[in-house]
Amino acid sequence: MPYVLKATGQKELFSEEKLRLSIQRSGLPANLTEGVVNHIKPKLYEGIPTAEIYRHITEFLGNSSNPFNRSLYSLKQAIMELGPTGYPFEDYISEILKMEGYATTVRQVLQGTCVSHEVDVVAQKQNKYMIECKFHNNPGGRCQIHVSLYTKARFDDIKEKHNFNEAWLVTNTKITPDALNYAICSRMKVISWDYPAQGSFRDLVEKYKLYPITVLSSISQAQKQLLTTNHIVLTRDLYKNPSSLDVLGLPNGKSSSILAECQFLNA
Repeated sequence: MPYVLKATGQKELFSEEKLRLSIQRSGLPANLTEGVVNHIKPKLYEGIPTAEIYRHITEFLGNSSNPFNRSLYSLKQAIMELGPTGYPFEDYISEILKMEGYATTVRQVLQGTCVSHEVDVVAQKQNKYMIECKFHNNPGGRCQIHVSLYTKARFDDIKEKHNFNEAWLVTNTKITPDALNYAICSRMKVISWDYPAQGSFRDLVEKYKLYPITVLSSISQAQKQLLTTNHIVLTRDLYKNPSSLDVLGLPNGKSSSILAECQFLNA
């Protein structure tokens, strides 16, 4: 098997087992697994970027019996398209935490002992948590040590005035060893794409299947940004409240195809 080039620039031996696992985790119908694998294997070459493999997979799924299958597999990429600002990602994290039983508010400006701070998410369930959300729109992005450092500093400045019990750092990508070690040493909770082993960001996303509107293939990037600007981040909310689409000024009949895709994802 050839080596593939990851977004970080590292090379890794192509693994058919990892490919199968990614298909299974995405919730795609089992009968598509072999079709995807057989489609990808002849296209492999030494040093093929993982982004190209992903593109081949989504093209295959888009041409399958139900083209909405492509949206199921695009969840990780769709989260990275929630930008360009970090606000939609903060709204997305808030919705995940609500599913976990937390009461949440986003972007609260709180006065600390020294200065004021805008806290990305405040979550409460028995205790009160200050949550720093670090959004990356690059698959090779990593949470660096400075993020852990300033998260701890901000927490120390506001914890007593606002009765916070713990600081969390949540990111949609991975975290460097130094950043993780400092956070653990400082008694901060970290949720990154693959950490902790149980309850990682990937685990939470797959557990609740909260598909962001950026996963939709039936609307343009500009339309997605308009929706997120209006704090509409979940396909579930579009499906439950079709009038949310009014902000797009769609022609007659266009909304039905969008809602059909939302219904498929939230069935």
